Amino acid sequence: MKTAVIYWSGTGNTEAMANAVAEGANVSAVTVSDFSGNADEYDAFAFGCPAMGAEVLEEDEFEPFFTNIESKLSGKKVGLFGSYGWGDGEWMRNWEERVKAAGAELVSDGVTANEAPDDEALENCRKLGALLA
Repeated sequence: MKTAVIYWSGTGNTEAMANAVAEGANVSAVTVSDFSGNADEYDAFAFGCPAMGAEVLEEDEFEPFFTNIESKLSGKKVGLFGSYGWGDGEWMRNWEERVKAAGAELVSDGVTANEAPDDEALENCRKLGALLA
């Protein structure tokens, strides 16, 4: 299984989660702007993005990237993670629905953290990575 952990982080919270997911999957995490791979070459993806604005994905880098890769997710294993500072997690529920609609297999519910991830959230991220590996 070839797994990619791809994320966007503004404050470092989602980056910490990405590093924990990568640890669990035994791969390196890369930012959206640094990912240069071909999605067709991967069996599994972990995507990380915090909630922004009115509970949406980050709009300048992550959303365009995800929109571009979305059609290539059919039949692949996917895990989602990210942090938020307000709201009730609507962005994650909407994102999970998009992934399912693209034909991907969600390996678990999205892993979320309110602000900085605590030990439990980081452990859940490591478990998510292990499920994808």
